[in-house]
This record gives sequence, C-alpha cells and structure tokens, in this order.
Amino acid sequence: MADLSALRESMVAQVRERRISDATAHALLTVPRHLFLPEVPPETAYRNEAIVTRRDAGGLPTSSSSQPTIMAMMLDQLDVRPGQRVLEVGAGTGYNAALLAHLVGPRGEVVSVDIDPEVARQAGDHLKAAGFPEVTVACADGFEGFAERAPYDRVIATVGVWDLAPAWLDQMAPGGRLVVPLDLRGVQRSVAMEREGERWTSRSVVACGFMRMRGPSAGPELVRILDRDSELMIFLPEARDVGDVLAVLDGPSMEISTGTSAEEAQLLDGLVLWLAVREPRCCSLAEARSGRLPCLSEIPGFAITFGVVDRDGLCVLGTSGTDGRLTVHAYGPGGGRLTADLLVHLREWDAAGRPGSDGLRIDARRGPLPADGRPVVPAGAQVIGKRHTHLVLSWT
Repeated sequence: MADLSALRESMVAQVRERRISDATAHALLTVPRHLFLPEVPPETAYRNEAIVTRRDAGGLPTSSSSQPTIMAMMLDQLDVRPGQRVLEVGAGTGYNAALLAHLVGPRGEVVSVDIDPEVARQAGDHLKAAGFPEVTVACADGFEGFAERAPYDRVIATVGVWDLAPAWLDQMAPGGRLVVPLDLRGVQRSVAMEREGERWTSRSVVACGFMRMRGPSAGPELVRILDRDSELMIFLPEARDVGDVLAVLDGPSMEISTGTSAEEAQLLDGLVLWLAVREPRCCSLAEARSGRLPCLSEIPGFAITFGVVDRDGLCVLGTSGTDGRLTVHAYGPGGGRLTADLLVHLREWDAAGRPGSDGLRIDARRGPLPADGRPVVPAGAQVIGKRHTHLVLSWT
C-alpha cells in the first residue's frame, strides 16, 4: 500500500523549488490528487508532471491534469484570498477547482465550467468523492463565462486561450484579477492581468504550455500529424501552406553552428518567444521517437524543437556538446535561406539582452486592430491582433 502522505509531501517538495507561497503549498498538501486521477496508480498521480486523461479520435490529447508546478505558479499569480468568488474555465479532472476551494475557504465560492459534458461530469464526481461538493461544475462554453454567479473576484483559465473573452472582463468585480495561458503566436505564457483604465495590463508573466480551448472560440492554431508511427507533429500559429514537411525532413540536411550558446530555459523562455512574435513563418515540432529532429527540449514522452518553415524548406534549432552550443539544422532547397533569416533573429535577440518573460509587459486593449493601420504603441513594441482584443508586448 502506497504511503499517500509521503507521496504528496515528495511532490510538494519538488513544487516548492519554484518558491511558491505557503498557502498554495498547504493546498497541495491537503487536497488528494490521486482521487482526481483514479485511473492511474497513486505513485503516478503524485509525480510532478502533467497526466493526459482524454484523447480525441485522432489521438491528440484533449484533457489532462496539469503539472503541479505550473498549477501552483498560476494559483500564486491569481492571488486567491479567503472568501472570494472564483470562476475556473476548463474543469479538467476537478483537481484545480479543489485547490481553489481550499484557498477561498468556506466563505468563498468556486464555479468551474467545461465545454465537454463528460469532462464536466467526471470533474463533479471527483470533487464529491474528494470532499468538495460545494464546488459548482457546469457544462458550458467557458468563453461565455458563467453570468448567473457573477461577479467574480478572480477568473482563471486552465486551458490555452487564443483571445481574452469579453465575458470574463465584463463579469469581473472591481479590483479583480484574471490569469490565463495566453497564446502569443503559437507559444503560451500564463499572464496575470488587472484592469488599468480602459485596458488590461499584465502583473506577471510565466512560461507555460496547455491544451488549447475547443469549440467556436478556439484560435486559428493548426496541429498536423506528419507521421503516426513516430507521433511526429508540427504546430503552426495559423493554417498556411508549408508543403510536404515530412518529405523535406527525410531528405538531405545540414547542421550549422551559430557560434553561441545558451541554457535551455533561456532559449525556451526567450529566443522562442522572440521568434514567435517577430517571425510569421515560425513553427514548432514534436516527436515521440525516430530521431528525425534535433532536440531543443523534452517533455515526458516527446522531444521538441522550434524553427522556421516555408513551402520549400525548414530549419530548426538544436544544441551540441555539453556547453549548450546552439545549432541550426536546415532541410530542403529553402533551408539555407530560412537559416540565414533565423540567424538574424538570433543576433537581434542577443543584442537586445536576451529578453524573456521577465520584464515582459502585455497590454490587452479592447477591440481588434484598427482598420486604418497600426495603433500607437511604445517604440520597439510588438502588436498581436485578436478577434476581441489586440495585444501590445513590450519589454522593460
């Protein structure tokens, strides 16, 4: 019989390496994660990693229990206080709603909504079994919020969102805070935002990765499975013609040294974000096995890299040696040209001081981009247009 307390304490000890608050750590120690993951052994449930719980007909994950570390970081971003009313968009297993219920206490209220009726049903069952029957779980499109229990002091999305929903902002109480895994042209950052005049402004930005919102409010991102045997996939910020990527990958290639090095965290948090918001041809690729790709980073079961793709070629980032020397791997007749463009981005990122999420400010302004051109923004800022808002990114 597994020692559940010891397993939970071990998980929380790992999460505490990211300097989470005592309140969040206590919630993780108190709420039994294994009751929200009855299909896996407790030893698996208390690993500090995401656990996929549902997949679609094509095999792509559609629901999961997120990694406890990122859950804890987002809860700290949310800054939940006892007695508050919280809306959660994306019910998952119900575990995060239970953590929220612990944090708001008996005088608070938690409402969790999910577009998938089976996910909502199971989350409700898990919450009752774990001793949190007071959490309201509803099957609804989270992009519309949940007006009948509004206003909310806090709103958190536990699913990747492409745009900020007007309903979330309208259903927020004065002084409220919103935390969402926000898409920034194919990469995500967990952004804590508060109202500042007529716009919403970030208070903290943290790297993250979540399954995307589904339904009518989903974004234009495209995930394409290139090879089912190796689970090779390409991710694009929006659908476009990139030719036969698999054929290009299986053809001749060359490796180019960039003459620079960087730690993995610096590359993922900095260079990848720089590429995403500045390079319209950016992409990411992941594979479970086969070794076709250089590996820039790993998540459980997958090797991941990032780069630039066009109809006639592809180039992606890798590392070489023990000192993190950065390389570019070029494929196809256009690979050399794309590599030259990627190296320009690398030099500009390096010259700018290698900015990442630290110091990043995101302003969300109501309405899409003006039809008459670029809005007035600070020098050097990047603008990303959405359906209901436009984002202005700047670094201090």
